[in-house]
Parts: sequence; structure tokens; C-alpha cells
Amino acid sequence: MDLKNLFFHIHYCNRRDLNDPRKPWTRITRTLQHHELVLVTGGTGRITVDNRSHAVQEGMLYYIRPDIVHTFENDARDPICCFTVHFSCADIRFNDGVWSVGDKANPLPLQEAQPLKKGYQIADTFKKLVESWYTKQPGDELIAKVYLQQLLFEILQLRLKQNENHAISLKIEKVIEYMHQHIGQRVTLAELADRVHLSSYYLSRAFKSTTGYSVIEFFNKIKVDKAKELLAEGDRKVKEVAAELGFADEFYFSRIFKRIEGISPSEFYSKIVHGI
Repeated sequence: MDLKNLFFHIHYCNRRDLNDPRKPWTRITRTLQHHELVLVTGGTGRITVDNRSHAVQEGMLYYIRPDIVHTFENDARDPICCFTVHFSCADIRFNDGVWSVGDKANPLPLQEAQPLKKGYQIADTFKKLVESWYTKQPGDELIAKVYLQQLLFEILQLRLKQNENHAISLKIEKVIEYMHQHIGQRVTLAELADRVHLSSYYLSRAFKSTTGYSVIEFFNKIKVDKAKELLAEGDRKVKEVAAELGFADEFYFSRIFKRIEGISPSEFYSKIVHGI
């Protein structure tokens, strides 16, 4: 599953705090047909998901997949405080000028229970998401969707940082920086691996795990993003842009561009830039 292709629909958000006027519940058992994220900000209780029980702790993030039985148990003397978001998502792609809608995404690559060590940014984004949902001002539902995408990205990034060897993460950052600095050149996997003193196999595996792309796919994506900037200026031909970005073959460049963007460079120039 590629998260960048997901389209999200928020069903509703919720929040409970110490000053909540609603009567605390004691036990809720249910099965939902959508995804739910729960960020605990305080209180005492338990969350059981598919017969796996987790003690409620401040700073814990819980992910509940669709169609899974789960139970919330609340201590009325110290009720659970939390933010929640309920949402659905589907895989939507644009290839060769055609939109396609895949099956609903189920499940997402998230942990069922995850401690948010140094997760202040995630907590802040979750709060902004819920607040924008409650405000109900014009455009706020769209803003809430943006916050949801940002929230999922931050959760996955935190997980990667917690799981990946920090030294390897720094090497990958160095590789990406080198790509940007040499965007107009042809660079091989072996050359990049040698620069950060890793084997090609190890770099390839770690890079894919961190970014979701292979090394060469990522480099090509950087080149295509730059190509769009150059084409938008309107004073360069496709052949000139290809050469400036290190492609000796204009037609190979066009194939790469179309694979990533769904349209050819010339179509991008005419339809996207000039609206023809």
C-alpha cells in the first residue's frame, strides 16, 4: 500500500477532557467498518482490540482497524481523556490520463498500540485536526483532511525513526542531499552506496524502508519534479530539459516522466502549463 495514493474521508472526530460535561461511560464494545485513531491525553482504563488488552496510558496512540471487535473500559473516577478520529480511505491512482479507484485500504501500516516518545508534534497535529473538525467554518473539513494526512505521515515517520538505526538514517539523508546537488547528472546505486560506505544491497533495502521508493525511483522523482518547474517556465523544449537533468535520451526521459506523472512532458506542457 502506497500512502501517497490514498484518499481520505473523515466520518467524525471526538475529544474528551477533564472538563467534559458528558457523563463518563464505563464500558463500550463495538465493531466499526472504518478506521479509528485514539490519542490518550490522560485518565485510567483499558483498550482491548481483537482480544489483545492494552492499559491506557497518557501519550499512547491506538489504531483500530475496520471490522475488528474492540472494547473501551473507563475508570469513572479518572476518566479517559483523548482525541479520536474516525475515517475511511481508498487507493486512488492517475495513470496514462485515467483515474482508477482501488479497494478500500484495510489495514493501514500502523501499530495497534504505539507510545509516542517525543511525539509532541503528533499530539499537536491531532489536536489541530479535531479542533478544525469541531469549528465547522467554511473550508474546515478540507483542512481537517490535510491534518489527517499530515498526522499519518508524522506517525509513520516517528515509527521509522524509532526503529531505524540513527546512523543509517543520517546516511540516507546524505544520499538524498547528494541527489539534489547532482540533479543534472547520472548517478548509479553503486556510486551512492560507496559515498556513504554501505553495500548497494543494504542501502537499497534501507532506502526503500525509509522513503517507500527505490534509490533510482526517488532520484527520478526528484528529476521529474525539477522538470515540471523547468517546463512551467515555458522557454525550454522537452529535449533541453531532458539534457539539463542528465538524460541523454529524450524518449527515455519522456517514459520516466509519464510513468511518474501519468502524462508525457509535452502533454504536461500543453495541458497543465497552458491549459490547452
